Amino acid sequence: MPTVSSADGTEIAHEQHGDGPPLIALHGSAATGESLQPIVAKLAPDYTVTVPERRGRGASGDGDDYSLDREIEDLHAIVDAVDGDPVVLAHSFGGLVALAAAPDLDLSRLVLYEPAITVGDPPETPLSVQVQSLAEDANKTEAMQLFFEAGSGIPDVTAMPWWPEHVNMDWIDTVIRELQAVEAFELPALDFETPTLLLTGEHGPEHLAAGARAVNDAHPNSRLVEVEGVGHLGLLADPEQVATLLQTFVDDPDAVSQ
Repeated sequence: MPTVSSADGTEIAHEQHGDGPPLIALHGSAATGESLQPIVAKLAPDYTVTVPERRGRGASGDGDDYSLDREIEDLHAIVDAVDGDPVVLAHSFGGLVALAAAPDLDLSRLVLYEPAITVGDPPETPLSVQVQSLAEDANKTEAMQLFFEAGSGIPDVTAMPWWPEHVNMDWIDTVIRELQAVEAFELPALDFETPTLLLTGEHGPEHLAAGARAVNDAHPNSRLVEVEGVGHLGLLADPEQVATLLQTFVDDPDAVSQ
């Protein structure tokens, strides 16, 4: 798998699929780029899709000094490595990374599926603390279950066909540090010009829908659309619907109605 060097020297692995204008697909927490294969398969006939593996998992390296800024630098390195101004499609925590990076990137379009933005009063005990407490008690599986159910709004993750065989429980450390980054993030003024499409699942968690609405309110050049019949994992559950919305938005942002 080819790699690019991020600003701190960390090697960020990525794959490419298809042939066409550039598109970068950025995955969320507790996953690798492989998790996006359903939506990548729908987009590859029309785009050259670059799928990075975010630091700390898969074939990518990791650094000693983690922060959201390191993730932003990683995305910069990937954008610099593609030809032209790409579309960026980002899911969940990847959506937070892409949003935070966007003001300093040359992008043609930004599409964020339930970016990990939290607004309003924080809970008495942050989710990162709850998850870390379980992990420190050697209950990594329970910690990961709490993350998926409380963070992603999946009512019962044990009923999912990919649980637990396709979840690496050792990723719980990256999940915790990403939750901490989410909890520390404060939504800034969004004055960048990149046309931005915000997608939420009809059955997704309310706290992520509220975050998407806040981003839409703060961004003068964005649109917010609810994807019918799906939840937080809509890119997997109905990739055709998501791909159609993305393509429509790329062709003409005004053609996508809120």
